Amino acid sequence: MSLKCGIIGLASTGKTTLFNCLSKSRAPAGIDVGGKTNLGQIEVPDYRLDKLYQMVKPEKKVATTVEIADIPGLKKGSPGKNSGNRFLADIGQTDALIHVLRCFEDDSVPHAEGSIDPLRDKEIVELELIFKDIETAEKKLEKYKKAGKGGDKKAVHGADLMSALCDHLENGQRAADFQIDETEKEYLDDCFLLSAKPVLYVCNVDDESAVEGNFHSDNVRKALKNENASILIIAARAEAEIAELEHPDDRIEFLKDIGIEEPGVNKLVRKAYGMLDLQTFFTIKHKEARAWTIRKGMTAPQAAGVVHTDLQRGFIRAEVMKYDDFVKLGSEQACKNAGKLFIEGKNYVVQDGDILNIRFNV
Repeated sequence: MSLKCGIIGLASTGKTTLFNCLSKSRAPAGIDVGGKTNLGQIEVPDYRLDKLYQMVKPEKKVATTVEIADIPGLKKGSPGKNSGNRFLADIGQTDALIHVLRCFEDDSVPHAEGSIDPLRDKEIVELELIFKDIETAEKKLEKYKKAGKGGDKKAVHGADLMSALCDHLENGQRAADFQIDETEKEYLDDCFLLSAKPVLYVCNVDDESAVEGNFHSDNVRKALKNENASILIIAARAEAEIAELEHPDDRIEFLKDIGIEEPGVNKLVRKAYGMLDLQTFFTIKHKEARAWTIRKGMTAPQAAGVVHTDLQRGFIRAEVMKYDDFVKLGSEQACKNAGKLFIEGKNYVVQDGDILNIRFNV
């Protein structure tokens, strides 16, 4: 399952530094508007996969991954230019956004707006997304109006809905906050609105503020406390130094020095994963223990299709073990003996942490 998170923000916020931490890349930082989007993959850290690998001792361990895109830094007003249009087009290709807000002072890295103000920066970026969505909504409105003149009642309702959306956006509000009922979602599905995408706000702070944050990140929290927003504090420069250390003991020591228990990027990956409404199931074979990504609510045949299309096409049943049962009992045979290996059919909805053995015939 191909899923992509886009890292966005103004120029000089630390986006590429964060991208390098997440993807273990070495993309050059400081690329401004007009640069290319950096692409990479991030492994989703999961202690359960580590445990299964330790217990079963297969030849290899394969973590589930999410694609990540470091989209060139935006400057105020830039989407009117070709580079800005590319910025918006690249955002359109993502499933969720990681919006990096600069919450650190550093005279050697001048800010494009001349001062550090993460709330102002957030507004600049989000308004550009909203402006693009207004353009999209207005085009859709005209199509509905034209179809409605021929007596198409559905088109008339679509026009009313799109007109209300235009008013909502023109008031500076994100499409994500536009209230519609379940039956009306089809009117917006093909609009691919940029400001409707789920967002995780990352407050990029200085090393000394890695644990508690600082004045700037406090302001972000206060401003967004009523928006049910996901916010994470990360010291990207320190995280980059940690990522470059080869020995795990050195990384642990570095983390202790700055007062945190695990790399902030691990928390970010998990948050992004959850933000996309994803979950994990596992397969265990002699040669590998592997984690697989699915959307919540997927049935066993759909999950089988993530492994291979043949498994979904010829699906017969799924043998299911719960992670906690497997760890407690110690093996597949022990789960069978204890009645903890369940035979499930096509209607079974896979749960997070399930261990599946797919039976199929093609």
